Amino acid sequence: MSNPLMPLGIDISKTDFHVALLKNAKRSKYEHFSNDEDGFQQLSQWLEQQGVEQIHGCLEATSIYGHALALHLHQQGHRVSIVNPLRVKGYAKSQLARTKSDRADAKLSAQFCRDLQPAPWQPSVTEVSQLQGYTRRLDALEHMLTEEKNRLQVTPADLKADIEAHIQFLQEQVATVKKRWREHIQAHEGLPQQHELLTTIVGVGESTAARVLAEIGAIEHFTSARQLAAFAGLTPQEHTSGTSVQGKPRLCKIGNRRLRKALYFPALTCWRRCPQARAFGERLLAAGKTKMQVIGALRHKLIRVIYGIFKSRQPFDPDKLLPSRT
Repeated sequence: MSNPLMPLGIDISKTDFHVALLKNAKRSKYEHFSNDEDGFQQLSQWLEQQGVEQIHGCLEATSIYGHALALHLHQQGHRVSIVNPLRVKGYAKSQLARTKSDRADAKLSAQFCRDLQPAPWQPSVTEVSQLQGYTRRLDALEHMLTEEKNRLQVTPADLKADIEAHIQFLQEQVATVKKRWREHIQAHEGLPQQHELLTTIVGVGESTAARVLAEIGAIEHFTSARQLAAFAGLTPQEHTSGTSVQGKPRLCKIGNRRLRKALYFPALTCWRRCPQARAFGERLLAAGKTKMQVIGALRHKLIRVIYGIFKSRQPFDPDKLLPSRT
């Protein structure tokens, strides 16, 4: 009989992380380490000193601070879960947790791990991780470029030359990053075909296709189109109770916001240029839906289309997505 996995809660920040190891129902061990390779090795040594062979590590999905540690633990043969912070927050409320500290948060994650057994995290393959680095860097550069262009409109005259020079630099950086991710996609087997399939969808250009590829990772991690839609936070959320609470359904938005954002303008373009999508939108508007609700519904349709074309390896067919109605 194999030994059960021991829960290890992790509260991580940019520079260090605290851990709580649940030895049993009443006994916990605490320690903290630096968030770097030396700290990861010290954690492994500490676990050996505690007589622990395998753990189920649990940490919240806060920025990218925890990915290196999660990858280290995964490579060591441990089970790792990266969970939505809202789940841990909800669990804390159910336990009436009152204390807020690094040690307390680490222990709370360990208890959450023990009681709810979250699904294991699977790291993306190297080429997808690298593509994600390019697309997220591109997002950051484009955001800075927009800020500088807006700032140029209100800045004093003696500073305009500096801002214009910075804008030119950022534009060159954007062009360089785009060139690098294009070369990266062409250099790795499988990515060019997936990228080309995505661009057959009305409204999806090459930049959006790259972002979608980077954020989804391996489609094999998803067992259904609904699961992928939930991952993106594009599933409908109902808010009704009895006769007094009759809220309108809306997107839950608990998921990958980058993927959700990447599909906004494609949904808008698809609505304008795809006859089937336009007919779908008109039906929703006639039923009393707002334009934003229509765009949300189309984003939900698009994420399901993406799942379908990846699984079938067939290009986009609007008639299969939105069949015409008489």
